[in-house]
Amino acid sequence: MSVLEESRRERSARTLTVVVYGLQLGILIIPLLPAIVGAVINHVKLRDCRGLVYESHFRWQIRTFWWGVFWFMVGLTLLQMGPIGALVLIGLFLWYLYRIVRGFIAWSEERPVKE
Repeated sequence: MSVLEESRRERSARTLTVVVYGLQLGILIIPLLPAIVGAVINHVKLRDCRGLVYESHFRWQIRTFWWGVFWFMVGLTLLQMGPIGALVLIGLFLWYLYRIVRGFIAWSEERPVKE
C-alpha cells in the first residue's frame, strides 16, 4: 500500500470515528436511532481500520453501544419493579456520556482509547 493510500485510509478512519461519536451523542436528541447508525458504521468499517489508531476507537464505540443496549434493557426491566430501574438508567446515561467524552478526548489527541 502506498503512503498516499495509507494517508487516505487514516483520514477516512479519523473522520468516521468522530462521526460515530457525534451519532452516539445524538441519542440526546433522537433516542437510540443515531447510536444504531453509528454501531452499523463501526461494524461495517472496522476491517478498514485494522492496524490504525482508530481501530481502538471503533472497538470502544462498539462495546459502548452493546453494553449500553444491555444495561438499557436491564434498566427498563427493573423500572417495572421499582425505582432501582431509574437509578440503573441514570447510571447508564452518565457512563455512556463518560465513554463518549473519554473517546473523543483520545481522538482529538490522535491516540488510541485504552480500556
